[in-house]
Amino acid sequence: METGVIRVLASRWQGSVLVCGKCSKKLGGGFGEKGRTPLVKLLRQALGVKKGRKADRGVVEVKCLGVCPKNAVVVVDGAHTGRWMLVPAGTEADEVVASLTGTEPA
Repeated sequence: METGVIRVLASRWQGSVLVCGKCSKKLGGGFGEKGRTPLVKLLRQALGVKKGRKADRGVVEVKCLGVCPKNAVVVVDGAHTGRWMLVPAGTEADEVVASLTGTEPA
């Protein structure tokens, strides 16, 4: 059996945010002005995240985190993995970003 060489890629990410894709799908978006925008898209816009590994931080939609709350999405901040957040549908982006960064919402 042949083994491959493990390659390491550098990224500029200072942090990452994991968002449960299954929760988002169940809500059918649930965020934004009309309640149709997925939380991942809203967070990327609010944080000014660019695409790929050259961005300052990553917002990644993952399959299922196994919590499955009703009318909410599970979010894990990579810097604080011991603290998972349940974000109710319709929550403002500023409030979610403030909770992730530890600042007061604008």
